[in-house]
Amino acid sequence: MPRSISFGFSPCPNDTFAFHALVNQSLAGDELTVRPVLADVQELNRRALAAELELSKLSFSALAHVADDYWLLRSGAALGRGCGPLVVTRPECRGLDLGRAKVASPGPMTTAHLLLGLYLGQEPQARHMVFSQVMPAVAAGDCDAGVIIHEGRFTYGQYGLVEVVDLGRWWEETTGLPIPLGCIAARRDLGRDLAGRLEDLLARSVARAQAEPTASREFVLAHAQEMGHEVVAQHIALYVNDFSRELGDLGLAAVDEMMARGTAAGLLPPARADLLL
Repeated sequence: MPRSISFGFSPCPNDTFAFHALVNQSLAGDELTVRPVLADVQELNRRALAAELELSKLSFSALAHVADDYWLLRSGAALGRGCGPLVVTRPECRGLDLGRAKVASPGPMTTAHLLLGLYLGQEPQARHMVFSQVMPAVAAGDCDAGVIIHEGRFTYGQYGLVEVVDLGRWWEETTGLPIPLGCIAARRDLGRDLAGRLEDLLARSVARAQAEPTASREFVLAHAQEMGHEVVAQHIALYVNDFSRELGDLGLAAVDEMMARGTAAGLLPPARADLLL
């Protein structure tokens, strides 16, 4: 019987596009199957605290909290330029003090929440919720502002909201590095050989997706039912790139910088020296 590996990732188009070949085709061979577990990124972060999944998409911020149980893999990441979280508010609140504002956040261990804390130099006064609830909460006046991720970059205007700060742009201007958003982590009890094989399979899955972009269309759209085709295409183009296949030296430098800044600000625990597989 083939070994079954549980793989948690989000239903967002970038993940379903990038990992379609791995979970729906025979990349792994007959002796290994990869079982998808789709969930919101903060739910995946939460489940990683209990090391529930063997392979999982995580926020880079969450990785620092679960590094005793997980390795960082070089493939499958969401990292780049011009793709960071935005802070948005209602037009009449443009000049609000974010340090005192009640901010809707997509989760306490998301990179978006960490970036806001780094930007403010303090722990934000956050109200945590599923990312899809952030814009409605701000538009309704339940929160003063919100940190939006994923396709929110393309749709916040539909809620009558305006941008306060682009946290990704702030990060890039401050560090000169791309913004690390999400990563793939492998549970350490898999062992280095199997984790390394999964790392290679992830890279091959991303490469297959980029080479055959229409092959995953039905799978992607099945999990993006509330998004128009144009938004889905924008989402994939923004978050799936060369860093998704291989973090490389530049990507790893960005991860190291985020971990170091988070630790220095008291927002993250110190990173393990053997964080990377």
